[in-house]
Amino acid sequence: MPPLEDRADFEAADRGFVGTTSQDTIRDARGRIVWDFGAYAFLTGPCPDTAHPSLWRQSQLTAKHGLYQVAEGIYQVRGFDLSNVSFVEGERGVIVIDPLLSTECAAAAAELYRRHRGDRPVTAVVFSHSHADHFGGVRGVVPDGGDVPVIAPAGFFEHAVSENVYAGTAMNRRAIYMYGAALPKSATGQIGAGLGQTTSTGTISLIEPTLHVTRTGQDEVIDGVRIVFQLTPGTEAPAEMNFFFPGRRALCMAENATHNLHNVLTLRGALVRDPRAWSRYLTEAIEMFAADSDVLFASHHWPTWGTRELTVFLSQQRDLYAYLHDQTLRLLNQGHTGLEIAEMIELPPALDRAWHARGYYGSVSHNVKAVYQRYMGWFDGNPAHLWELPPQESARRHVELMGGAPNILSKAEEAYRAGEWRWAAQILNYVVFADPTDNAARELLAKVYDGLGRGSENGTWRNFYLQGAAELRGDKPRNPIDSAGPDLARALSAEQIFDSLAIRVNGPRAWDTRLTIDWNFTDLEEGIRTSLANGVLTQTRSREATPADLTVTLAEPQLLALLASGDLGGVQATGDRRALTTLMDLLDAPDPDFDIVTP
Repeated sequence: MPPLEDRADFEAADRGFVGTTSQDTIRDARGRIVWDFGAYAFLTGPCPDTAHPSLWRQSQLTAKHGLYQVAEGIYQVRGFDLSNVSFVEGERGVIVIDPLLSTECAAAAAELYRRHRGDRPVTAVVFSHSHADHFGGVRGVVPDGGDVPVIAPAGFFEHAVSENVYAGTAMNRRAIYMYGAALPKSATGQIGAGLGQTTSTGTISLIEPTLHVTRTGQDEVIDGVRIVFQLTPGTEAPAEMNFFFPGRRALCMAENATHNLHNVLTLRGALVRDPRAWSRYLTEAIEMFAADSDVLFASHHWPTWGTRELTVFLSQQRDLYAYLHDQTLRLLNQGHTGLEIAEMIELPPALDRAWHARGYYGSVSHNVKAVYQRYMGWFDGNPAHLWELPPQESARRHVELMGGAPNILSKAEEAYRAGEWRWAAQILNYVVFADPTDNAARELLAKVYDGLGRGSENGTWRNFYLQGAAELRGDKPRNPIDSAGPDLARALSAEQIFDSLAIRVNGPRAWDTRLTIDWNFTDLEEGIRTSLANGVLTQTRSREATPADLTVTLAEPQLLALLASGDLGGVQATGDRRALTTLMDLLDAPDPDFDIVTP
């Protein structure tokens, strides 16, 4: 670990400070707190023994909030959400880059900017990539009816919508544990997430882009400001881009190069990212932009100033992802599994000494396993792991084999006192899954998770452990936000809406049901036929010779409301109206509050 006495990052994080808000909180229209500036005041003190000193340092940096000047005519508001929002001043107004997760936070950030820089109108919005903390607050800076260019990388809209719908319920549930949003903010609780402090809990919105960046080198002039774009698909997000401001000698790296090791596979769940492509795009960014840049900024953390300094920063970030990729492949080709490789790999000394390469958000351990998963899948080749018993049945057999729960508890207590917390967690997990009502096992496992969390340098690991401990003690968090709010729901195409129905069909209950519904859309060129058979809901553009059980004629925007209510009263429908009721009765509702650490 680098020396804690090194204060260079603190100087960089404070550089360009203009001012901050006098408000203690940001609230929504109902008065509910969606962001609390005072929650992390405890971080001003020295690191206690309940936190890793390196993570404490990172959280002290990411908890700083206010308006900062990055370069001439470029400003950032930091610490108003998990992410940063940037303001680039043009000829007529200001271009907004990545307007945070919540509309309330974005509006507060814009108000702070205008208080210090004047009441400049928003003349364009840039979405650097397809994660919600970079577009969700857009209606806080562009109100309903606002008409400005919205620039995004190719594929943005599809990925922004699909990620929050298809597996959105499960991802959002795990995100509560990952960011520790429901944990108390304290030296013994949530102290940050490495990439930022936590996610805000306000209103998520979305505006469809009007200008797509489709190639690297695309050059646009927006409000008199020249921007050169670099497409980086498959890096930190499926649709992402970096961009350069030649007139300001400023380079925005989106979320591709920040002051921590990022995730190859995020703990909330997502598609595995491509660290090989990620490293190559960083090389391309160096070659295209570094020599002509005086400052590098991103949509998280603080900037890096100086051509030499930002080139070193980008080079080390590039080497970080390339090293994890290449060394994992080297070792897996020698027959090692992901779990084994994660224990074997150490970073080169130069990267290990770089604060920005520390695993505050991603980690060497879980990124190595993600690289293995990308190439080899879940199976490690050992046939003993090919058809294992499910967790509860396996736990019961293990508990019986190990002499029963009292014997395991005794051994786990010994391991806990000896600091062997990883082993204690493994064996106690068997007891909890074998008998979730065993309160002694739950409390001891919670104590183990407390210890693992408080000793973790990684913010998301800490949050998962501590939130898991809270669940074991009966404090199960509820979902504070709706990741698929009205704007995202309206953005779904008819095909995506039917896809979202298909993944809710209860297959076994639907085995013997066959039905066909034709959907004719008055505002689309083609209709869609949905057919249910063998527990599978399929959709096709073709109409077979056989008539449908039900034919519905409507405008595409009416589809969501109809499926939500199941009421055909407001649309034209011919045939057996019971077909729709039958289909709706076969759909399972997702559970946004499912258990994580208990069966």
